[in-house]
Amino acid sequence: MTVKVRAPATSANLGPGFDCAGVALEFWNELEVSEADGAVVEVEGEGVSETPRDGNHLGLRAFSLITDPEGKRFRFINRIPFARGLGSSSATIALGLVAACLWEGVEPDPAELLPLAVRLEPHADNIAACLYGGVTLAWEEEGLWRCRRIADSLPLDLIAVVPKQSVETITARAGLPAEVLHADAAFSSGRAALLGASLATSDAQLLAAAFHDRLHEPYRSAAAPLLGQLQEEPARGSVGVTLSGSGPTIIVWARHEESAACAEELTARFPDCKVLALAVATGGAGAF
Repeated sequence: MTVKVRAPATSANLGPGFDCAGVALEFWNELEVSEADGAVVEVEGEGVSETPRDGNHLGLRAFSLITDPEGKRFRFINRIPFARGLGSSSATIALGLVAACLWEGVEPDPAELLPLAVRLEPHADNIAACLYGGVTLAWEEEGLWRCRRIADSLPLDLIAVVPKQSVETITARAGLPAEVLHADAAFSSGRAALLGASLATSDAQLLAAAFHDRLHEPYRSAAAPLLGQLQEEPARGSVGVTLSGSGPTIIVWARHEESAACAEELTARFPDCKVLALAVATGGAGAF
């Protein structure tokens, strides 16, 4: 028996949608599970030298929440860069959960998998988008994380600028203050309302207006210097920039008709970075 699944990269927050908004991207990690002696872990691509080959592997930990990983070979193909703010951990968790369901002959249900996923990934913005696909909003209600997929596409194009350096999420979160000024909270609350309205109505003008934040981006900018550079000197055709998750990847948002020129300029300006023009993934983690 063999099961093959894939899970998309994600970008979380989208500016003011802190720990809530996320989008799945057409950039996929894969997992193949087959029968073997013991539990065998093979890894290809990103993070080869950083990934455990035993039960501590995040994908196996996710798999074991549903069924026993013993007697199976796990072959992970990683394309999403590690610790860059593109949801590599969420993709790994989603791969394990979905593969376990399929191995047991159960159709994966994102609503049922999300509560399991947050045992390993406590903030659901990335993992929700990864499981559901499209553009999602996740929120916690009475101790239970919920999600609603609110859009299948975006009215602006998304270009990821991925630096070589990495930033661990736990480190990035440690830099956030325990309290913020009321004025900053009100500012970000208003922009979050614009974000939700623009996503639900596919309004490019509202979406561009939403790309400002005072809750998390200012405190993470030191570890993501491209954010300030691209805010002060926007690329041609761009209408806004956001920090992808905890960073340091920056998302440049461009008008559809100018996105190719925008990506070309970003590639020339930042030769040490990967520049990825990414579409919204209309499907979440699943078999392929």
